Amino acid sequence: MSQQTKITLEGLTDKQAMELIGNQDSNLRVLSEFTGISIIVRGEEFILIDCPKAKAEQIEQVLRALFVLVQKNIRITERDVIYACRRAAKNLELNLDALFSKVVGKTLSGRIISPKTLGQYQFVEAMEEKEIVFAIGPAGTGKTYLAVVYAVSLLKKGEVKRIVLTRPAVEAGENLGFLPGDLKEKVDPYLRPLYDALYAMLGQENCEKYMEKGIIEIAPLAYMRGRTLEDAFVILDEAQNTTSAQMKMFLTRLGFRSRMVITGDITQVDLAKGVRSGLLDARQMLQGIQEIAILELSSDDVVRHPLVQKIIERYAQKGV
Repeated sequence: MSQQTKITLEGLTDKQAMELIGNQDSNLRVLSEFTGISIIVRGEEFILIDCPKAKAEQIEQVLRALFVLVQKNIRITERDVIYACRRAAKNLELNLDALFSKVVGKTLSGRIISPKTLGQYQFVEAMEEKEIVFAIGPAGTGKTYLAVVYAVSLLKKGEVKRIVLTRPAVEAGENLGFLPGDLKEKVDPYLRPLYDALYAMLGQENCEKYMEKGIIEIAPLAYMRGRTLEDAFVILDEAQNTTSAQMKMFLTRLGFRSRMVITGDITQVDLAKGVRSGLLDARQMLQGIQEIAILELSSDDVVRHPLVQKIIERYAQKGV
């Protein structure tokens, strides 16, 4: 005969229960698959079948953290359930409410953008407090997107007068000289992630108007040489593909009343063999400067499909 463990969420309404367990029980299914425990819902009660005590405590921690969110009418996704399960499995603090309470900005459609992980939360706080922020981590951790969202929110508030987005035109060994078109047509594909984030926040039409007026500038890193950028929010994306000289050149463009965010993934360096990444050098040399934050995001901060996290971890194990 199977053993049952009951977890009661007192005051859970039918509507809240539907939100918590997800459309067609999607959230509950994720929780069950992650823990390997069969879970039955009856009103306020979540019944765990043949569940060891330690795992039952983890599941209860997850359910209560998610319950706090639904009580505040926050929509829960499968991604949120997975993140909560990861934290609980490692016996780490699980305060999802704090993450969702911090609003980074709103998309054109009105969707609120908030941190989804503790690493993202720390990244946003660093952008609020420091003049230069390095966010180093794997694909899918939201580095570039959050930086653009925060930059647009400051622009709308009038705290900066313009946004400058740049990245080195180095990708997977390709050479710009062999690509068709003028310089803009050559570099635009490399800057596409920046355009996508801006369009989500402002809409394509507004974004293009801002670019025509010089309020938003998107350019390859080479265009930054010899300039001083004041009253600006400046984002350097794909910084792992800068050389040390390029990184120094970029950082010394900082002007008064400006902020810089540098994002990159040190596992995806596409520089020529033997050329050291400027991001690696900067991480080592700039530690301890009070006005600079250097954050390391991990696979735990991946907010894409759950399989992406597994892929990243497997490659990391092989040192790739």
